[in-house]
Amino acid sequence: MPIVATTTGSQDFEPIPAGNHIARCYSMIHIGTILENVMGTDKLMNKVRIGFELPLETKVFNEEKGEQPYSIGKDFTLSMHEKSTLRKILESWRGKRFTEDEAKSFDITVLLGVPCMVNVIHKQSKSSDRVYAEISSITPVPKGMVVPDQVNKTFEFTYTPFDKDKFDSLPDWIKTKCMSSLEYTQVMSPSHQSALPDTHVDDDLPF
Repeated sequence: MPIVATTTGSQDFEPIPAGNHIARCYSMIHIGTILENVMGTDKLMNKVRIGFELPLETKVFNEEKGEQPYSIGKDFTLSMHEKSTLRKILESWRGKRFTEDEAKSFDITVLLGVPCMVNVIHKQSKSSDRVYAEISSITPVPKGMVVPDQVNKTFEFTYTPFDKDKFDSLPDWIKTKCMSSLEYTQVMSPSHQSALPDTHVDDDLPF
């Protein structure tokens, strides 16, 4: 179904090197509508986490699997408002602006499998000395540059339909976020009445 627009124990891992990296979008997780504090005000925000693998940055995370690409993700509010972070990132990624008609309904699952360049920066946690990697921008792959084939299996999680096996495979900290959403509450308690956002999208809209 379309989506409209590692665990906390991994702190010992070295962060992905800062800089520009070849990447490919392989994961799309609809976290759902959760309560977030925005500039001192609590607001309901419909969130999605988009994940990327970096095929040229590898490490042995599991001896049985050998070297695997690093992965990195970023949470976005599912909004295509002209000032939204998601819209700015997508326009930078595809190298052109959305028309207002395109922006009215964009199925972000068309991004799965699409290559790009991600710029990674390092930041220090406010609550500890831990340094973590964060995506600062996404741009198109330069012409002529070869992008390796996808390594990780494409992963998409939505609430329609709800796939318990996929949900159980998520890192605990992501599951905790999902469990706080209105969508999860409605799936677990169908009789629960909640004002969920309209998630219909136009499947024909190209990236």
